[in-house]
Amino acid sequence: MATSYATVTWDQLHRDARQLAAELMPRGPFKGIVAITRGGLIPAAIIARELDCRLIETVSVVTYDEEKQGEASVIKRPEAAGDGEGFLIIDDLVDSGVTAQVVRGLLPKALFACLYAKPAGRPLTDMFVVEVPQETWVLFPWDTAPLFIPPLARRDDTSRS
Repeated sequence: MATSYATVTWDQLHRDARQLAAELMPRGPFKGIVAITRGGLIPAAIIARELDCRLIETVSVVTYDEEKQGEASVIKRPEAAGDGEGFLIIDDLVDSGVTAQVVRGLLPKALFACLYAKPAGRPLTDMFVVEVPQETWVLFPWDTAPLFIPPLARRDDTSRS
């Protein structure tokens, strides 16, 4: 269970994806991108735009049920990517490395890049933008929603402290 949370905003995600794309440019051009679903879909779209890459494939590996990790299961293979040669794998976060290990097994010749990496998964990625402490649960923009909070002056007297 996470002991702390880090919230990533849409703006921050976009900046980090563009930074990763800039760092990937000298390693390309790439035949295509394999987005790890679901978290890698949005970063992959941003990176594909920045690298002018049109072929986007997906791979789906299920390892989490809410915040509890289970056994990895591939539910959609990246058929168009073959063994990964010339392809770029994109994910939002490499955490324990379980998903990364499975995807690397499917695409051993691909370059693996993600926005955020935790220490346990870091050795399995070739490139990342920000390292996150292992005990931190990252909340992505698609995991949260902005809510209206009334001004302090409008709160009832029982809720003031």
